[in-house]
Parts: sequence; C-alpha cells; structure tokens
Amino acid sequence: MSDCDNALDPGCGHRLVYLKKNMEKTLLGSVDVDIQPNGLATITFGHPSHNSLPGRLLKKLSTAITECGTHPEVRLILLKSEGDRTFCAGASFDELAAISDPQAGTEFFMGFANVINACRTCPRLIIGRVQGKTVGGGVGVASAVDYCLATKFAAYRLSELAVGIGPFVVGPAVERKVGLSAMSRLSMTPARWYTASQGLEMGLYAEVLDSVEALDQAVAALTTELLSYSTEAMAALKRVFWAGTEHWDTLLHERAMQSGTLVLTPAARKAITRFQEKNK
Repeated sequence: MSDCDNALDPGCGHRLVYLKKNMEKTLLGSVDVDIQPNGLATITFGHPSHNSLPGRLLKKLSTAITECGTHPEVRLILLKSEGDRTFCAGASFDELAAISDPQAGTEFFMGFANVINACRTCPRLIIGRVQGKTVGGGVGVASAVDYCLATKFAAYRLSELAVGIGPFVVGPAVERKVGLSAMSRLSMTPARWYTASQGLEMGLYAEVLDSVEALDQAVAALTTELLSYSTEAMAALKRVFWAGTEHWDTLLHERAMQSGTLVLTPAARKAITRFQEKNK
C-alpha cells in the first residue's frame, strides 16, 4: 500500500478533495462539457433523481450552452444526459413545493426558459441524444435542439396539467417542433405516455434507433458528417431554422410568470404534495 492508498490518511488531502467533489456531483447532479479537437462540444447533464433539472442545474446548463456557442473552437454541440434509462424527468418537485411567492415561481420557471433561449440563440447547431423517457421540461429540452435522435425506449409526456399548471414555458419550443395540434394533444393528456415512434411521426425526434448502442453509432455518424461541412453555412442554417422566434425572450418570461403564479394555487399545491407523497 502506498502512502496515499488510504483516503482517510491526513497526508492525502488531494484524495479527500477528490472524494468530496465526487460526493457533491452525486448528490447535486452535474453539467459537464467536453470539447474535442475536431470542434465537437459534448454537454452532459445528470442528476440522481432520474436526471431531473433543479434550478442549479438549469443555470449551469444554459450557461454551458451559451459558452459553447461562443467558444472559438466549437463547431457543433451534442446535448445528452447520463445513464441509459431516463433522458430527463423535468422539474424538481422539491423545488416546486418550496416556491412561496410569484416572484420565486417566475425565477424557477425562468430556468427552463433560459435553457430554451440558450439553444435558440446559440450560433452552433445542437444535436440531441435522448436515450430514454422524458417528461415535462425534458420534452422542452428535446424540442429546443436542432436535430434529435432517440431510442425506441424514449417515451415522453407533457405532465404539467396534472400538477395544476401547464406546459407554458416549454410550449413554444414543443409547438415549433411538432405543431399546434400535436402540442395541444400532448398538453391535454398529461398522464399518457407517447411512444418514440409517435415522437418520430410528430417530428419531436428525427431518428429512432433500436438500442443505446445504435443511437450512439447514429450520433457519431451524424456529428462526423456535420463537422465536415462549413461552420459559417451551418450557422446561417441555424438562423433560418429559428427565424420568427426573436420575441421569445419576452414570450418565455411572460410564460414563466404565468406558471409561477399558477404553481401557488390550491389545486397545484395539492397535486404537488400528492406527487411527493407517492414518490417517497
């Protein structure tokens, strides 16, 4: 055994720091960025509660997207989450339950608005990798990327109406991707899971693969192909994709205020409490 094989040894301070950082990542979740020499930036988020997105992670995620978009070496962005079963469980119900006034509610829902707006204004194309189920705000994130690949296990639902609010903040991104009719259908059936095949038909997903392995192969093939193209042309294409959304800074703030007010209603408080008790 070397002098530093024992993590509890006072002389092994660097090991203790490492363990502390690992513990923080496990308990609080994380957002990691990896930039490859070929210009591909991979942004990976994760949280022990089914990759849910509390406010702290939403802020880190929007910042990571914005910074990658302006990084001189980044030409393409891949957005993914940890694990192989759930892409994103949406909002943190503990944080929803803790909201005590409309201002705090607006601030919370602006977390998702900022992620969507970061995707919208980012000058680099963003590829989404959805390996499993996604709910609520997670559907908004999947809708905000420019091209989304998924596995056949990537069922999804907009669950907001079931907790006394509605998909107001993510709605514009979802509607832009699947159309008003499909978004209305999703919004009004919050308890229903839609299959990845239906996501392909609606336009939420561009490709659906049979396994995580096949998904990663498809992602690798697509990113390799895109990186062979002109960065300037891809940036111009991105501007075309998002034309007509210039007012979203104002729109999503208004939607966040709407959600922040509704989350304080008795119906919403009761539904959130019921959900927490069910998942204890």
